Amino acid sequence: MSAILWFWHKIFGFVLGPDNGFAWALSVFFLVFSLRTVLLKPAISQMRAGRKMQKFAPQIQKLREKHKNDRQRMAQEMQKLQSEHGVNPLGGCLPALLQIPVFLSLFHVLREFQPGRQSNYIFDAEGVRSFVEADVFGAKLSNWITQSDHDLALFGTDRPSMIMVGVPLMIIASVATFFSMRISMKRQTEAAMANPQTAMMSKLMLYIAPVGALVSGPFLPIAVLLYWMANNFWTLGQAHFLTNKIDREEAKAKEKELAAKQSVPRPKPGAKPTAKQADEAAKESGDTAEPATTNGEAKPAAANKTNGQRAGGRPGGGKKQQQKNRPGKQAASSKRSQKKRR
Repeated sequence: MSAILWFWHKIFGFVLGPDNGFAWALSVFFLVFSLRTVLLKPAISQMRAGRKMQKFAPQIQKLREKHKNDRQRMAQEMQKLQSEHGVNPLGGCLPALLQIPVFLSLFHVLREFQPGRQSNYIFDAEGVRSFVEADVFGAKLSNWITQSDHDLALFGTDRPSMIMVGVPLMIIASVATFFSMRISMKRQTEAAMANPQTAMMSKLMLYIAPVGALVSGPFLPIAVLLYWMANNFWTLGQAHFLTNKIDREEAKAKEKELAAKQSVPRPKPGAKPTAKQADEAAKESGDTAEPATTNGEAKPAAANKTNGQRAGGRPGGGKKQQQKNRPGKQAASSKRSQKKRR
């Protein structure tokens, strides 16, 4: 974290000045953007997996109706179904989980910026001094609202200045957190929300995370609040960008599928369909019977009759036909014919 922060400070410090507070604030912002860019690929994979889960939503509905009185069994069957389709509904938590060590590392680095220190990881004594003396509207980036007056005075600031900057950042971070969590819930598929544990966790996080920003804000350095705010703004923009991207991918896939169906040659009016066309027509109609082909040709309608039976399952000649073909009656008829001739 210190290396990435140092890199961006060199760039913005060259433009705005190394001791400028906004140069340090922009360095924190682009620290967030750098890390979220690395996590962009897992986020895309997670959204694609979510769209895949929507395709077996009817199966999920059947499971919910079948096991509506047994939630434990329903959760087990749901996990089994998700495993068969290669989808993990908790995969969306991976980017958020990876951000936890980043947040803690940044918090630790900022806490180590103290007046008089000769180094702070990759920062030398000059870098430590530059950060300690930098401020945004009188608030020092490494300080927090609940610090003692003595500590704030040691950094050259006071509580009113910290409150003037810290409270608006807390409110903005809280609101941005709420909307980012709300968008995340909307992206949750029916398969994921059908899992009781996942649904409960999502609903709790929708309100716990924004409240957490307000409650913990007075105890966090101003730079951490900047990080939190930038992270949630990135989440909002990323959700809009990825949603449009996946929508375009699905639209192109549907167009290709439709074009492939239209390219299949259809028989002319009155012409006999080929075996391939008959099989494709059966698939499109959802027929699960055996393909109507015999030696590469379409089976005739009479192919369903076997052993002289008619479509209804009755013998082809019926009862009269069976009586007519009995050997005894044939012999009697032959004798009567011979007598008449005599």
